Amino acid sequence: MMLSNNNKTTLTSARALKILLLSASLISVGASSALAKTSDTPIHFAKGAISSVVTGKLKPNEEERWYRFNASAAQYAVINIAPLTGTPETANVGVLHMPNGKYDGTKGGIIYQGCLPETGEYRLRIARNLMATHGKTAGYKAEVMVLPKFASKSLCENN
Repeated sequence: MMLSNNNKTTLTSARALKILLLSASLISVGASSALAKTSDTPIHFAKGAISSVVTGKLKPNEEERWYRFNASAAQYAVINIAPLTGTPETANVGVLHMPNGKYDGTKGGIIYQGCLPETGEYRLRIARNLMATHGKTAGYKAEVMVLPKFASKSLCENN
């Protein structure tokens, strides 16, 4: 079957439009992801320290807060979320987002414990448990512990 030049032009224009729309949507997703990451609060470790503590309060209309830190593959990490004294509710949901796009977490206490899968930027999401909130200020105290490579070696060598 042969198409006329007019039909070929129409098909080519339709393909070009689809590619343009797909490209635009991918760029907007990438831009919003980049924007979200730049608003994350960095977690700083003091020189020689293996842990850092962050505290915070989510206002009644806030659902979450994001933090970020860098780590290497095969470093052993423990992240613990506890209530913040003096706040009526606790933001006790923690999820660790890995550089490879995977994530792991749970509600309260130790939300992550294990060997980190790859080198790069890790993002920690702390949120309120929407099933147990009464719309008050929710506080949290999160400790992020990342062992140095030499101390992680025996814990992570089989992973």
